[in-house]
Amino acid sequence: MFKSPFSFDGRIRRTEYGLSVILYSFITIVLAIMSSAPGIYYLLILPGLIFFWAQGAKRCHDLGNSGWYQLIPFYGLWMLFAEGDKGNNRFGPDPKDPFSNKENRMIVR
Repeated sequence: MFKSPFSFDGRIRRTEYGLSVILYSFITIVLAIMSSAPGIYYLLILPGLIFFWAQGAKRCHDLGNSGWYQLIPFYGLWMLFAEGDKGNNRFGPDPKDPFSNKENRMIVR
């Protein structure tokens, strides 16, 4: 989980996306409470935004859509609850299938 959190390539499952939403929300709230100057807050939140957008793009890819779909209002809720595409799609191997990823492939003789 969180193998390449700042990459916009590949696919992730609902669980990883849900944890990303929780983590991003927690970090945003903590930074808002601790930051006294708005400029410092926006500077510190920038890596979090890149992380959140990258995770959102990968979740869109799991649903078979472009990463730009995450800009549609309320699409984030759909990404939290919708089942991803089964098997490989144009964005990569199925993250649920342990045998579709060549790193996890077992050799059976």
